[in-house]
Amino acid sequence: MTGAVLLAAATGVALVLAFLLLLYIVSPLTSPKPLSLSGAHVVVTGGSSGIGKSVAIECFKQGAFITLIARNESRLLEAKREIEKFSVNDKQVVHSISVDVSKDCANVERVLKQAQEKLGPVDMLINCAGTSANGKFEELDISRFEQLMAINYLGSVYPTRAVVTTMKERRMGRIVFVSSQAGQVGLFGYSAYSATKFALRGLAEALQMEVKPYNIYITVAYPPDTDTPGYTEENETKTLEAKLISEASAVCKPDHVARTIVKDAILGKFSSSVGTDGHMLAVLTSGMSPISSIAEVLEAVICMGFFRFMSLYYIASFDNIIRRCMVKKEKSEKMD
Repeated sequence: MTGAVLLAAATGVALVLAFLLLLYIVSPLTSPKPLSLSGAHVVVTGGSSGIGKSVAIECFKQGAFITLIARNESRLLEAKREIEKFSVNDKQVVHSISVDVSKDCANVERVLKQAQEKLGPVDMLINCAGTSANGKFEELDISRFEQLMAINYLGSVYPTRAVVTTMKERRMGRIVFVSSQAGQVGLFGYSAYSATKFALRGLAEALQMEVKPYNIYITVAYPPDTDTPGYTEENETKTLEAKLISEASAVCKPDHVARTIVKDAILGKFSSSVGTDGHMLAVLTSGMSPISSIAEVLEAVICMGFFRFMSLYYIASFDNIIRRCMVKKEKSEKMD
């Protein structure tokens, strides 16, 4: 009996060592060389405010040439002037383009072709263009579902289509999709928004398989609630349930979120998260997503069960919030 136990233990140890050896062999293939932004051409969509503008500033501070894209021309020019203040050399340029990246793929490809003629091939594309809507599924106008899918999803597809061919020809590049923590877990009132942000991950995973042999790496960023003009506007119409649920986590500053996104994209990490909650969500939702290091895999294997157990507390508290709000509403309706 003792011999059988020892044999089983030895077999288990051998399997673990074999697994670690396999990871060690695979690791060089999954750890790209960091991309230098000095002199690189970085395109940022949705760059006139919020996370997009902060991302552009962070890249500019590292010596990049920026193509800034947004719909509102006046805010775009204002952002351009602000970004230019952070130049590290007199050769840097901020090129601005006023265009709706969610409409007319051919037009998006045309303007990005012009940008590449001015500043050279795109080394990094950061898809930040996006919008949000909060409300109960049956109360949201169906046009909002269509609008969010166009802006949040197709608004990332079109710019990516415009640059990926040249990246493949050059055998290098980085593409970032800015999703959301609501793209990792569906929350009350975000049925329209979450679907679009979940879609970005599916796009990113499939695209990464296609472009990895060409030394192109995809990053999906999952920022938490961030203090941006869009977040302020969203709060004006947010449901009570959504407001109470969002209080479970702190609101982050866009500069901090931007630094994390840019750092992870430079390293070629597939998943980019912010804060403790974001890190836990990244592990919980890692699934079959591409890996960046042995440490990342081991952490997921070791922590997955514990983090899943912790997540039950959050799920229960969210359900409790929703039930309390429903009871309160029903009592109010009876009194009326």
